[in-house]
Amino acid sequence: MSLPGKAFLAMWHDIEPDAWAEYMEWHTREHMPERLSIPGFLVGKRLINHTVDRYRYGTIYTGRDVEVFRSQAYLERLNNPTEWSGKVQPCFRNFLRVACDRIASAGLGDGGAMATIRLDLREGADDTLAAGAEALCASLLKVTGAAAVSLGKARNEVSDIKTRETEMRPGMSEEGFDVVVLVEGSGAPELEASLPELLRVIAESDLGLDRPRSIVYNLAYQLTANDMADA
Repeated sequence: MSLPGKAFLAMWHDIEPDAWAEYMEWHTREHMPERLSIPGFLVGKRLINHTVDRYRYGTIYTGRDVEVFRSQAYLERLNNPTEWSGKVQPCFRNFLRVACDRIASAGLGDGGAMATIRLDLREGADDTLAAGAEALCASLLKVTGAAAVSLGKARNEVSDIKTRETEMRPGMSEEGFDVVVLVEGSGAPELEASLPELLRVIAESDLGLDRPRSIVYNLAYQLTANDMADA
């Protein structure tokens, strides 16, 4: 499967323009290797869309289970940032970070682009979502350009823990979500063209999913725990 493990940590944010180049270097050379060396972290994907006004950058980390994202090893890193992190973290803007249980998926392999679709869940629709999530992923996989689909349910109590890294970033209050659908595809233009169909499939699933907020990203960098072990 494209996103291994039972959970993922999803992030959207912007960076002050003067720090764009340094952010990319830091994220590639230090930050992602640091994260993928933490026990239970499996895959990291950095996403980018140069054309949007908000949430230019995204990151997905997959984990063995959602507890990885509040494990002692992870919190130790968050509370003891490196010197380079201390320089880059204050440049973050519009930062949204949510841990999710991956409750359904379909497809194989890795795509060169990813559509992220954040959704609200109508009150009382939890059981309906649980029963129909696999079928929804299977339907989304049939859409032209889709290669793999994952559906996650937000676990805010896991990701809302305050840490030293939180304190280093400027105060932010981003709108959260209940459910996120991640669709990997062969390329950003292909996913952009198919986005209306992806949204139609979600709307017609009758799973209580409302108010989609979608962005299509290019895959900018990927690193795995196996890469770190081999290194």
